[in-house]
Amino acid sequence: MASIFTNPKFYATTPATSISTSGPSNPTNPHHSLLHFSPKPSSHPPPFPYASARKAAVSCSQQHQTPPITATYPTPKRRPEYIPNRISDPSYVRIFDTTLRDGEQSPGASLTSKEKLDIARQLSKLGVDIIEAGFPASSKDDFEAVKAIAKEVGNAVDKDGYVPVICGLSRCNEKDIRTAWEAVKYAKRPRIHTFIATSAIHMEYKLRKTKAEVIEIARSMVKFARSLGCEDVEFSPEDAGRSDREFLYEILGEAIRAGATTLNIPDTVGITVPSEFGKLIADIKSNTPGIENVIISTHCQNDLGLSTANTVAGACAGARQLEVTINGIGERAGNASLEEVVMTLKCHGEVLFGGLYTGINPRHIYITSKMVEEYTGMHVQPHKAIVGANAFVHESGIHQDGMLKHKGTYEIIAPEDIGFERSNEAGIVLGKLSGRHALKKRLEELGYELDNEQLEGIFWRFKAVADQKKRSALLYIIYQFQRVTDADLRALVSDEVFQPEVVWKLQDLQVTCGTLGLSTATVKLVDANGREHVACSVGTGPVDSAYKSVDLIVKEPVTLLEYSLTAVTEGIDAIATTRVLIRGDNSRTTTHAYTGEAVHRTFSGIGAGMDIVVSSVKAYVGALNKMLGFKEMSQVDNAAERTAISA
Repeated sequence: MASIFTNPKFYATTPATSISTSGPSNPTNPHHSLLHFSPKPSSHPPPFPYASARKAAVSCSQQHQTPPITATYPTPKRRPEYIPNRISDPSYVRIFDTTLRDGEQSPGASLTSKEKLDIARQLSKLGVDIIEAGFPASSKDDFEAVKAIAKEVGNAVDKDGYVPVICGLSRCNEKDIRTAWEAVKYAKRPRIHTFIATSAIHMEYKLRKTKAEVIEIARSMVKFARSLGCEDVEFSPEDAGRSDREFLYEILGEAIRAGATTLNIPDTVGITVPSEFGKLIADIKSNTPGIENVIISTHCQNDLGLSTANTVAGACAGARQLEVTINGIGERAGNASLEEVVMTLKCHGEVLFGGLYTGINPRHIYITSKMVEEYTGMHVQPHKAIVGANAFVHESGIHQDGMLKHKGTYEIIAPEDIGFERSNEAGIVLGKLSGRHALKKRLEELGYELDNEQLEGIFWRFKAVADQKKRSALLYIIYQFQRVTDADLRALVSDEVFQPEVVWKLQDLQVTCGTLGLSTATVKLVDANGREHVACSVGTGPVDSAYKSVDLIVKEPVTLLEYSLTAVTEGIDAIATTRVLIRGDNSRTTTHAYTGEAVHRTFSGIGAGMDIVVSSVKAYVGALNKMLGFKEMSQVDNAAERTAISA
């Protein structure tokens, strides 16, 4: 069995770390040796706890046993009591989700305050330990969203005493830090996360500061954060992966002395490989003064496609907080994916990684993934691990034969483990004669918990689709057909529930198109006050003419940046999902967390329906609603500012 830490060359130069090999070995193949690393004595667990893995491997070899055909999970352990700078169980790994902060920095992934709050509620159900809710100093929208999350989600304590930490990001300056504290202080467990760049290239060209100046800024700003009353402060040396090691040890030591409780080690540009990043964490653990008094964290970008591997390497090396995002969204190529990291630890933590485990409830992974996908408009690639559309689909005849005989032949994870129900245990197929109770039960099986108003809206949409498809309520159906029905329901929920607050709503649409003349569209929209507005326009096609009609009503100049149409179900009666991305010509801006530059906001919208033109208009109106919601909030904030100044 090979380990990602089996090349002694990467560790031979580390004076504070000794290496020993044991178990069966082959001098011609270093991957046949299992390594155990012994750092300097500290209260932290050994960085590479492979003793149990070595014992299991030897035992398996001696008894000629075969490994399990599917992943077997240990009995879930109780989440340790939260203490900012230490964890009572050395095998517990905290999950720090930054979907709402780093994830939202993906182009086109702008979220409204309502959407952020919805996602934060779902992250709490998922069981993440820390929610980085945003960058409060970047805009008033973000400040209010973080504040709302802190007040609601940050105070929702469950029966076991769990409540997520609510974190706000800030640069190393007093204004940012104070703003972050004002947003997160309402949570039961507030945290400030502050950062400054430490690599030579960043200090020379971006900060234009010396090492001594950077150390003093880091020390004083961590101390300032603690002086505000925040007892949980995280410090990140940006671009740690390219920073000088001795300088890292020094600045991290100063941050600890100033009161930091978590030290996050970011591979900001995704340049490292697993053995290299694991060594970085091990070296920091062995050489940083006071490291035994804090939690080591990882934050790995995916520029080389290694973010998940690097994150797992960091955990094996002693990191006990892992920073991740849902679906791996984020800057450039994205971040380490929560679902990949969590399921890797769940599949291998007990044997390969010395018992590492998390507090995540994996049954909520799929629904969380879908919510983030729909709200951000960032489509998950079909072959994405764990949550991609093809992750549990088998088309090859050989694979299908194996699956029919035993699912473990080609699946190491059951889809039900992540909340993806591909079969109906009750044998019920929904049709036009089905009632609300059957619909509600099936939606719950799929992971959707809806209130009565949402259920009512979906019910009538469902009845209309079922009637159009002319499918009766059969008692049993083959797997492929049932999967189509579930896909229909997911598309309807996305279109009905995962939508921004309504400013404009599509009431009616009529189009005329073809080869005999210009395409014409008549659109009726209803505003927030219930008034109806009608407009007619011509265009190069039915969608173009419909969008021009909407523009005549809304009167908000925008640029359409992206348009995509996908059939989410099979057959001629398929439901289509449309995604659009727009930018207002008088665009709102927000401050970029790392560069400090003003970034123009873009807004995405989704729509679903059996008529592709209707689906397209719904998506366009949804994107406009997002943009107008931001504009309205901005006007309220500006009015409040003027009132405060005049007072």
